[in-house]
Amino acid sequence: MVSRIKRLLIGRPMKSTEIEGEKLSKLKALAVLSSDALSSVAYGTEQILLVLMTAGFAALWYSIPISVAVLGLLLILILSYRQTIYAYPTGGGAYIVAKDNLGVSTGLLAGGSLLVDYILTVAVSSSAGTEAITSAFPSLHDHRVLIAVLMILFLTIMNLRGITETASVLALPVYLFVISIFVLIVSGIIKYATGGVHAEVHEMSSAVSNISLFLLLKAFSSGCSALTGVEAVSNAIPNFKKPAERNAAATLLMMGTILGVMFIGISLLAYWYGIAPNSHETVVSQIAETTFGRGAIYYFIQGVTALILFLAANTAYSAFPLLAFMLAKDKYMPNMFMVRGDRLGFSNGIIILGVLSALLVTVFHGNTENLIPLYAVGVFIPFTLSQLGMMVRWINQKPKGWLFRFMINTIGMLTTLSITLIFIFTKFSQVWMVFIFLPIVILMFFRINRHYCNIADQLRINIEQDKPVIKGSTIVVPVAGITRVVMHSLSYAKSLTDNVVAVYVGFDDESIERMEKKWEEWNPGVRLITLRSSYRSVIRPLMKFIETVEWKTSETDHITILIPQFITKHWWHYLLHNQTSILLRAFLITQKDVVIATVPYHLKR
Repeated sequence: MVSRIKRLLIGRPMKSTEIEGEKLSKLKALAVLSSDALSSVAYGTEQILLVLMTAGFAALWYSIPISVAVLGLLLILILSYRQTIYAYPTGGGAYIVAKDNLGVSTGLLAGGSLLVDYILTVAVSSSAGTEAITSAFPSLHDHRVLIAVLMILFLTIMNLRGITETASVLALPVYLFVISIFVLIVSGIIKYATGGVHAEVHEMSSAVSNISLFLLLKAFSSGCSALTGVEAVSNAIPNFKKPAERNAAATLLMMGTILGVMFIGISLLAYWYGIAPNSHETVVSQIAETTFGRGAIYYFIQGVTALILFLAANTAYSAFPLLAFMLAKDKYMPNMFMVRGDRLGFSNGIIILGVLSALLVTVFHGNTENLIPLYAVGVFIPFTLSQLGMMVRWINQKPKGWLFRFMINTIGMLTTLSITLIFIFTKFSQVWMVFIFLPIVILMFFRINRHYCNIADQLRINIEQDKPVIKGSTIVVPVAGITRVVMHSLSYAKSLTDNVVAVYVGFDDESIERMEKKWEEWNPGVRLITLRSSYRSVIRPLMKFIETVEWKTSETDHITILIPQFITKHWWHYLLHNQTSILLRAFLITQKDVVIATVPYHLKR
């Protein structure tokens, strides 16, 4: 039953040789890896306006120069990450760049920040998508957490089906969103140019004399949330068709161009229309309503906006499992993240991402505004470390034309470092937990690595000197009575060795005497040892006996505890029986130099 449901949701298993068919073309990669960056158009401008409104309505004039500054930073990041793609064509982005050039600890800081950022990406995107839906249908506002969690569940299942199938599903809504935003921008510009819009903001002073630099920097850092997701292409180069690095670089350039045009267009329309942020309606929703009214076009734009915000989380579903794989390969995350699932994706990474992001949405009650500062800090730390790592690389290698590349990365590093510091100082009350959580994540990485190193040291052998030690075997069979299950187990034990001992634990003298008499009559050719339990426990006297046998024979014999167990026909039959065999295994597994084996006996009815 479970297998059928799994096949229905995920699809048929794929052969390992089909991995090349799972690679992405530029157009599909743009849909999968750029959905996060492109979707930030829906809330990037709004974050700027939210900060500026604290200084009054006239302060919204500053949204235009701030938006231009964000565009400048976008250009720097695109050029910088384009260089990273060609320098590190195997992918890994900031983690690999920082680890190779700045050291393991710095690399883990970048990798840990990105992992946290991808979890936040899913949480923010699903929350933002829910807000777009509730803007159009306010009656759903109280159900936003449930809607966001259902979105995450859908994305998780979709990604478990494989990256190619996911890309095919994503392509249509992503390109519909891009087209609809371009239609909105062009229509809005035409309406404004023909005098169809009158906004009070233009009748006010074009600047506010008493606005502080602190507030402007805070607004700028908030607008930079529109740049999250830019690094995803450099992380996921292995997912591209050959030549992977060239296709990745082209995809990055297309993404930057589309993002830049849409972001500045929405910012201009918001200013020209005199749009102010509203807790119950997004800026894009207000612009669309002013341009087209609440008709079919408005609801179409809201629909594709909600869809792209929801699907933006898919960028994280593509990048998180790949980054977790690279960390696991370096022994800083559990080995389970290196395992490919039935559909050739890193299924464990996909599932863990879905669970953690759903938990985050629930804890924050689907409030995007509370999540975005954490989200932005999580990505700007890797931005900075990646640029710094590339600077060190150019200085060390000095390839032809390295000075120009070095300057690009230097400008990128200084800019992203400034943004990170602005975020920290202007929104410390919202991002302080990063300084607690990230050290814990890095400590966890080192503890995992130490564990794997310790295991490797203990398991490593000297091929020339270490040889298997040939010893005898003593098998202890716990029995509860004389049954076919016991007979089956003793037959198997005697086929392995003649040193077989049956052990019976009784609670009173009468039961012990009765068992000894029956055993003597049966005479299976195996010695029976009876133990008395004063406290009605089977486990405790049996453990003491095994310890005695272990102490006496461990030098000469391997000790095996052979546990008989019957297997019922139906699962619910297990509830009708004592699970002594399960408890016995749980206790014995901690014993050194003791082998635990189970002999199953299948009941037919």
